[in-house]
Parts: sequence; C-alpha cells; structure tokens
Amino acid sequence: MSNGLRYSLRLKRSAEKELDHLPAPVFDRIAEAILQLEADPRPQGSRKLRGTEGYRVRVGSYRILYTIDDDTRSVEIIAVGHRRDIYG
Repeated sequence: MSNGLRYSLRLKRSAEKELDHLPAPVFDRIAEAILQLEADPRPQGSRKLRGTEGYRVRVGSYRILYTIDDDTRSVEIIAVGHRRDIYG
C-alpha cells in the first residue's frame, strides 16, 4: 500500500513511558514495527479499532495502538503494551 511517500511519526508522552518499561528484546521488536509505520501505516495484519479512531498492530503478545492522519501524512502512537493490559 506504500506509494513512496513517508508518514511522520509522533509518540504520545504516555506511549514513550510505556516503551521505556519494556524488556530490551521486546523494545527492539516494537521499535522496528513502529519505524515501519512510516512507510506503510496500514501494514498487513493491522486492524481498525472498534468504537474509536485508531488502528492496532500486533507484535507477538504486545500491541501498538495508533492513529493515522492522511491529510498531514502523520502517524501518532497512542499506546504500547501487552495485549492483556492495552485495551483497558
């Protein structure tokens, strides 16, 4: 779905704090997945969230929740966490 134009990435402060508390191997995988959203904010496996403006990407047992603004070509990471904790 990528057309060669990249999206800018922004992280909410709360998402930055969540990233800081992840174990190193998990952090590396999540950081890679977040960086890939620059080129394709709707990668295969991403899902539209129900009842809210947002998407999620799975990285093992962890989830990245984010919004996409196609007008400004930006992706904002809202939350990062384990699947049992992220939706509550």
